[in-house]
Order: sequence, then structure tokens, then C-alpha cells
Amino acid sequence: MDKILVGLKRAVDYNVRVRVKSDGSGVETDGVKMSINPFDEIALEEALRLKERGEASEIIVISIGPGEAQQQLRTGLAMGADRAILVQTDEEIDPLSLARVFHEIVKRENPDLVLLGKQAIDDDNNQIGQMLAAIWARPQATFASKIEIADNVASVTREVDAGLETIEVDLPAVVTADLRLNEPRYVKLPDIMKAKKKTLDVVPLDELDIGSSPTIAETLFEPPEARQKGIMVDDIAGLVTALKDKGLV
Repeated sequence: MDKILVGLKRAVDYNVRVRVKSDGSGVETDGVKMSINPFDEIALEEALRLKERGEASEIIVISIGPGEAQQQLRTGLAMGADRAILVQTDEEIDPLSLARVFHEIVKRENPDLVLLGKQAIDDDNNQIGQMLAAIWARPQATFASKIEIADNVASVTREVDAGLETIEVDLPAVVTADLRLNEPRYVKLPDIMKAKKKTLDVVPLDELDIGSSPTIAETLFEPPEARQKGIMVDDIAGLVTALKDKGLV
């Protein structure tokens, strides 16, 4: 296997409490710590392990977003990726257009495997991997908890309701990573310094032919309702009465 392409999304760090802007136009990001989407970090770790086992020769990380996303790409390079590509845009674009952007990069790089996180923790769409596989007309294996490569075939173990399911897909293919696939490595300071010398290409979104974007707009963001105060009951009868009062039974 020659190349592995890994998607990295810039997202609010999972340890940060998300706050909605006062005007409801989006999530507050000013002064907020931003990190690699955790599922994408797991996907990159798996790509690095495949390379360390001699099953890949080059790992390319790609992000789609503002110039600030270079920070997350540099982190990916510090983890061990060989090259980085930023498709730069300051506009929010819909999932289908994102999949088309990935496809344009795939056509340029011709990877043998595309590894993505199964979803992003900010929008939870779980769409890009499936859409990319459809546009690319290549097999897909989602929610991977184990990946093995042999004879140009990826054997992917998935967690399903009934237990574990193992499927085989011919390469090139799209695989999306679940949380149990691995635990990402810690980035050391020397690796961060070395990453500054690695190649990071910036491609304006306008240079890519992704067609017209669907007319999808996010018009309002609202925080969840405050959790109601609990009550104490003395017995089962009191519990049933309380549930009836709330209209739950």
C-alpha cells in the first residue's frame, strides 16, 4: 500500500464546555481551545500504526476550513504524518460539498486508503465517509474497531448491536474509525519542532471543482434546556404518582 489519506477536522476541544453565542448564530469559538476532532485523531493513529508495520509508505493529512486549521495539521504532522493539505475556506460548507472536496483531493493523490473519523463531535453528522465512498465508487467500512491489511484487502472489525462483525473490502476504500480502534499517541516537543519543516500545502477552495453547494443553512442555535431539579420519593407508589404528574406513565 502506497498512500493513506487521513481527514482532520478542527473542532472545539472535547474538554471545553460548549457555549452558544448570545444571538443564536452559532457556537462561541473566540478564545476557546480548538483541537483535532477525537475520532479523526484515532484515524490518524491507525494510519501511523499501519505505516510502522510496513503496510504503508506515506501518510497525508487533510483539513478543510480556515487558515487556523494549520495548527491541527501541524499537530498531525508532529504525530508522524508525512505531508499536510489545507483546503482553505472561511465559509461553512455542507457535508456533501465536504465529501466532494475530499474526492477532488483523492483524485489528485490517488491514495490506497482513506481513513476518517466516523463523525465529528461538533455536528455528529456521520456522513462524510459514506458520501465519499459513494462519489468515489469505492467500498466502505464504517465504525472500525480493528483494521488489518493483507493482499490489497482491508479486513475491518465493527461493533454492531449483535456483537462484532468483520467485513473485507478491496482497496482503495474508505474506512471510518470508532473510539475503540486505538488510543492516540502523545505528541512530544521534538516532534512538534520537526513538524515545522514538513510540507503543508494550502489549496483555496475555489480551485477545486466541487459543483454548486446545496442550499442548506443553519439558522438558529439553542442551548439545551436546564436540567430539572430531582425529587425524593418514599416508596414505589410515590414514584408512580410522580411519573404520572409528569405525564410519563
